[in-house]
Amino acid sequence: MRNRRSAVVMGVVVLLGWTLRMRAAAEEADAAPYTGGIITRTNTFLGDWRGYRNDLAAKGITLDASVTQIEQGVVSGGKDSSWEYGGRGLLTGKLDTQKLGLWPGGFLQVELEGNWADSVNGNTGALSPVNTNQLFPIPVGSNVALPDLSFAQFLSTYAGVIVGKLDTTTGDANEFAHGKGDTQFFNLAFNFNLAALTVTPYSTLGGGIVVLPTKDPNAAVMNFLVLSSNGKATTAGFNDLSGDALTFAGEGRVRTGFFGLTGHQLVGAEYSNKTFNSLDQRLGFVIENRALVPKSDSWNVHHNFDQFLYETDKNKGHGIGLFGRFGASDGNPNPVHYFINIGVGSKGLIPGRGLDQFGLGYYYTWISNPTLQRPFTTRKFLRDEWGFEAYYNMAITPWMLLTPDIQVVGPAQKESFASLGTRKSVGTATILGVRLQLIL
Repeated sequence: MRNRRSAVVMGVVVLLGWTLRMRAAAEEADAAPYTGGIITRTNTFLGDWRGYRNDLAAKGITLDASVTQIEQGVVSGGKDSSWEYGGRGLLTGKLDTQKLGLWPGGFLQVELEGNWADSVNGNTGALSPVNTNQLFPIPVGSNVALPDLSFAQFLSTYAGVIVGKLDTTTGDANEFAHGKGDTQFFNLAFNFNLAALTVTPYSTLGGGIVVLPTKDPNAAVMNFLVLSSNGKATTAGFNDLSGDALTFAGEGRVRTGFFGLTGHQLVGAEYSNKTFNSLDQRLGFVIENRALVPKSDSWNVHHNFDQFLYETDKNKGHGIGLFGRFGASDGNPNPVHYFINIGVGSKGLIPGRGLDQFGLGYYYTWISNPTLQRPFTTRKFLRDEWGFEAYYNMAITPWMLLTPDIQVVGPAQKESFASLGTRKSVGTATILGVRLQLIL
């Protein structure tokens, strides 16, 4: 298995020499989005299905898929220096009722997602997973799930409602640092605000309103949601609905034009009335089992920004700029009391390489040790965590993307416990990885 994976990676690297001859014209979007030769078509490897895919898109029905594979290893420090290989597949379907000839303003979305094999997330001792891609639909084992089945209906140009099982990763959006770890940064700390993760499940039942203050939907958006705090991607969620386990979330994002350059500012807040314990929500799977004192309610506030410093093409979002996040929480039961990240991101900066991206980032997390039940009531097994990451996402073709990545993390976990009474110090971890994404 190891030799086969190495051969695949080496074969992809050899192709890079050929990709340097690709012209920028090959990356331009066609009027029919799925049309083009296998090397130069903009969006997908499988193309337009003999014209059917473009016909469906014209009628408001799109089907998109991707497969993302990651080989990653802890080469020093951490808890375990092993290498791991895993991947995730995603199929997304969207329907526009107006284009389909039904009624205006209706949008249906469904996601089917599955992952396989392993990651090094449990080997670093870090509270923030170094492989975001492998967390979905759930972080342990091989799973297939339906994380999103939702319907949005706009009642006017300025407002609409949304209901269903929601994929909440669309929140906390950022131009240079956001997503499921398949296109930009690998580490969760650069894709989402860690202070906001405790109270909001990745996939959960919910509903709310969406407000567009202007006629331009890209200029500003606000949403207010009520979500189940118990949601899981692998269950429908109706059996877990409870008035004592609800999350109330609000967020707003606005486009700015400081110095004549594109940017965005986002603010949000969340509150849950659930009783939490055992770091059970999103971040605790890397910490050994311990009995924690339950704590009711949790809240957080968060902010992020992105700001271009130089733009080569505003319409395509090409250029280089800064990004950053700040978050604060109650600190109990949320182990992330304060959180910041800062970095540089770029898209299409190199002439003729309009699909390439790169990023450099640093994060720091102020950790609150949870209160342990007896006999460990005073023991502190967590410390503040920091991390650095650098990646370069290269377009071999418009539908095949290769990304080398390096991370250095000072993990929150102080010690690992191989067996009862056996402790091992957990030091600064260096993680190397490579990602290959195929857009189908």
